[in-house]
Amino acid sequence: MKHLKGSCHCGEIEFEFDSETPVPFMRCFCSICRKTSGGGGYTANIMGLTDSLVITKGADKLKSYRAVKDKTKPHSEQTLCQDRFFCPTCASYLWAHSDEWKQWIYPYASAIDTPLKAPPSTTSLMLNSAAEWADPRRQPKRNVLNETFEEYPDYSLEMWHKKHGELV
Repeated sequence: MKHLKGSCHCGEIEFEFDSETPVPFMRCFCSICRKTSGGGGYTANIMGLTDSLVITKGADKLKSYRAVKDKTKPHSEQTLCQDRFFCPTCASYLWAHSDEWKQWIYPYASAIDTPLKAPPSTTSLMLNSAAEWADPRRQPKRNVLNETFEEYPDYSLEMWHKKHGELV
């Protein structure tokens, strides 16, 4: 069991919980995760014990959103997804909770302040909903050079697009 702490970006909400599964290996590419919290086109969650969740700061500020699972269905046939808790000030998503699995919370790895172990491998799911630009099946293979920078690169977004013939 590992005790973890997390917070939103602006610091108005802080929380802690216990987890038996603290390695963020699973990447969800569903349209809900992509649109609500996945700047990279996906969300990485871990799992925690609901009974161990303590909101140590800002409980009165916490908001939640419950998405519709499939908006293409008629309104009378739509079902709701789990609650996604977030800070209304900075819009940081913090954790999700489902009535179906009441014993678990699903904190967003991006909200965890305690250092998390890098996964030895990752699992990508809900790829049928992945945006084309984020779909890992369309990304360069690992043996292709992917530039990495400690901070910002020495080129702009426009410069990259020009270099790669993608400027429109």
